[in-house]
Amino acid sequence: MTRTRFDEAHCPVARTADLMGDWWTPLVLRELLLGNQRFGGIQTSLEISRPILAERLRRLENEGVVERHKYQDNPPRYDYRLTPKGCGLWDVVAAMWRYGEDWLFEDAPVLELIDKRSGEPIRPQVVDATTGAALDLPSTRLRQRRRD
Repeated sequence: MTRTRFDEAHCPVARTADLMGDWWTPLVLRELLLGNQRFGGIQTSLEISRPILAERLRRLENEGVVERHKYQDNPPRYDYRLTPKGCGLWDVVAAMWRYGEDWLFEDAPVLELIDKRSGEPIRPQVVDATTGAALDLPSTRLRQRRRD
């Protein structure tokens, strides 16, 4: 079965879904965003096969989301560091985290996000970068961007 690509779509959601549109990529990104940068560490944490992880990391590298950095010469070993484009995916992963926490567990999940400074649990929330106001569905709509 051939995968439908959305990397040329006019919709930002479609293009992001194209990048993250399998079940492993968001989990690989979660690991990278939370500081797990080495292939072996990611593989162990996710219990993912080497070929699948290599394929996902190669795609993220080709998309400019991660860069490989050699940390050992013999044998060659690399870690994977997020680029600014990759760090920008934190908002997407955090929103997925919040949704999963709110809607996909009967009891609180075993894992929680905490603030590094205070050690307190955090709850991600999507806000408007211009106003700082929390986004909600009733106050949001879609329109075609005006082109001058």
